[in-house]
Amino acid sequence: MENRQENRMGTEKVSSLLMKMGMPIVLSMMLQAMYNIIDSMFVARMPDMNGIEHTGEMAVNALTLAFPVQMLFVAFGIGTGVGVGAMLSRQLGQNDREGVARTAGNGVTLSLIMYAIFVLFGLFGMDPYLKSQTSDPVILNMAHQYLAICTFLSIANIMWGIYEKLLQSTGRTQLSTAAQIIGALTNIVLDPIMIYGLLGFPTMGVVGAAAATVIGQFATTIIAMFFQYRKNKEIPAGWKYLKLDGSTVKGIYSIGISAIVMQALMSFMTYGVNIIFGQVSASAVTAYGIFYKIQQFIFFAGFGLRDAITPVISYNYGRGSRERIVQGEKWGMIYVTVVMVIGLVLMQFFATPLARVFGLTEETEELCVRAMHIISAGFIAAGISIAAQGIFQALESGNSSLIVSLLRLLIIPLPLAYAFTLSDNALSLIWWAFPIGEFAAAVVAVVLLARANKKRLPGSDHDEGLKRKK
Repeated sequence: MENRQENRMGTEKVSSLLMKMGMPIVLSMMLQAMYNIIDSMFVARMPDMNGIEHTGEMAVNALTLAFPVQMLFVAFGIGTGVGVGAMLSRQLGQNDREGVARTAGNGVTLSLIMYAIFVLFGLFGMDPYLKSQTSDPVILNMAHQYLAICTFLSIANIMWGIYEKLLQSTGRTQLSTAAQIIGALTNIVLDPIMIYGLLGFPTMGVVGAAAATVIGQFATTIIAMFFQYRKNKEIPAGWKYLKLDGSTVKGIYSIGISAIVMQALMSFMTYGVNIIFGQVSASAVTAYGIFYKIQQFIFFAGFGLRDAITPVISYNYGRGSRERIVQGEKWGMIYVTVVMVIGLVLMQFFATPLARVFGLTEETEELCVRAMHIISAGFIAAGISIAAQGIFQALESGNSSLIVSLLRLLIIPLPLAYAFTLSDNALSLIWWAFPIGEFAAAVVAVVLLARANKKRLPGSDHDEGLKRKK
């Protein structure tokens, strides 16, 4: 009887459990990546307007400049959600229902505070940010229009990070997937209608792309909230739990801060790449922006499996089940690596047809294909780092996750990319900065994972610390 009442994260076979929990997340995240690709595709094919040649390609450039800020919204929302989810999964394993409710409520309050901070950025920081990357007045205008809408209506984007993790942390990945699918489909349907002015809508260009994105985000978050409060009985709800509790906030961010920084580093890396590549060629910036959206289709699948690894291991960490933790690590690493191998094959053999769907100029298309061929060489190493980071988060080893992220996203690739821009063959060399960073980070991730297991697993030298927490 006791086994039937326990969450399936503590009872089901780990290899199949990770697939059951992970595949819905993978599906939803790949769909999210797909609508990012489709969004860029529709924008890239905008007709020339106001006598400006290659309007669509300039619009893609504008969206590429705005993208790091959008990623920052996701970083704070998802990063806080990771902290909420990991802490909540552990509390579920310890049967601490009051703690579960307080963690969930504080997560919602924190998302509202984050939104207020981003509104301030929109009011005072947006223009300096965009002007630091380009001086082209057409691209600046497009980027400002797009980013203003995405910033001032970012509340749904940020809150989604919390509600997604509330559902995932209790094993209800199918509900979070359903919410994401509906939002993604909403965005995909509205994109051409609002960008090109179909079905009686005015032609809105990049404004239409931003509006479609925001409407899709609201659809996703509202549905996730419905599922959370109507279908998820494992998390008690109440207004009193919205009041911030110091120890709860500290617990959330003791785990979540590394996830926020890890996600934010992707934003900083893209921002840095935009500036560095802009010194070489505007086409290189556009090509990287297109490549990054395509790459997300593969990486988001890996992130989806990582997000299944974390609650499973975290739950069993709370229970003190060494065997299930080890199984979670083993199968999680295998599954993520398989995904990245598939991504490598796709990038190597289908780079040209993938680039051509965007209708780019010949120069930009050639650079995009080159980026896919070279950067994908580091995908398998990236998969090792991604899986390891999910394990680090579950084992309360956030600093290790942060170190790996710093290496693969900032410390190695950006200085290398800058150094390569000084070469006469810059347009061929700059792409190699990324796989070099991935391989170096993967080596460090393996070393840190071995150390984390030695210190954290039940039955280790530090097991007494885990017992005290329980």
